[in-house]
Amino acid sequence: MPSLTTSPTPALSVTDVHAAAERIRPYIRRTPVFELEIDGRRVLLKLEYLQRSGSFKLRGAVNALLSGTREDRVIAASGGNHGLAVATAASLLDLPATIYVPQSVPDAKARRIEAAGAKLIRHGATFAEAAAVASEVAARPGHRMVHPFDDPAVVAGQGTVTAEIVTDAPEVDTIAVAGGGGGLAAGTALAAGDRRVVAIEPEHCCCLHDALAAGHPTDSEVRSVAASATGASRVGRVPFDVLTSHAVSSQLVDDEQILRARDRLWEECRIAVEPAAAIPFAAWLAGLVPGELPCLIVCGANADWTAA
Repeated sequence: MPSLTTSPTPALSVTDVHAAAERIRPYIRRTPVFELEIDGRRVLLKLEYLQRSGSFKLRGAVNALLSGTREDRVIAASGGNHGLAVATAASLLDLPATIYVPQSVPDAKARRIEAAGAKLIRHGATFAEAAAVASEVAARPGHRMVHPFDDPAVVAGQGTVTAEIVTDAPEVDTIAVAGGGGGLAAGTALAAGDRRVVAIEPEHCCCLHDALAAGHPTDSEVRSVAASATGASRVGRVPFDVLTSHAVSSQLVDDEQILRARDRLWEECRIAVEPAAAIPFAAWLAGLVPGELPCLIVCGANADWTAA
């Protein structure tokens, strides 16, 4: 099992997470922690899919927009959830937003981005292609780019999910998160204290796992039922630097396990989420999440969940 070990201490700390929590408090929901027993095992679920905009990403987007200089227009590139979060955050803060998404963006996510008031532009086959053109546009005067994960303010904002877990369920000994570009995993590591953190990714959509093996961020394939939410082809430098200064482990699950876990969340609890949100639950069902009382972050519900 690859493990993230020591590297130079990053500038970010739990203090940044606590500051972000105060900053974003008026704009977000404090989501509940739900206790569940399955197959004789206890587990807690952090129901972050109940967040405004349908995912944890609103936290980082709001914190980024409140932390930086106010510009005339907000720009973002996204596979879906980050774009909806930025669109929602911009609307809350009375800012116009343009969101670039790949052609493969799920219709449900595209529809919700436009409903939140943002201009939606489809470009390219991958997130990386959408991000390239978004970066060009964001370089114009009066434009502000909000990166989905490679931004200290975004990472600190995502860490507020775990800050709530630690406060509401201090007995938790492990926190499991979906991987993606690393923003949520890094924020979790900042706020988890001495608790174990496990980052889980799909087998063929695992840029964090690949970065661990290489010792640095590296390009990875993007091929999974969860790719619209975890489809970064390269882990961010900011989250990687945070993660390599904390004891975070990496695990992989396959698409079949993810879909089974998604369906079981519905059958057991009537929790309807997108595949990416079921990734930690898939790992827990497979025995890949250690601890007497782990908490799994159920991170988003912005796809038509019955679709493979």
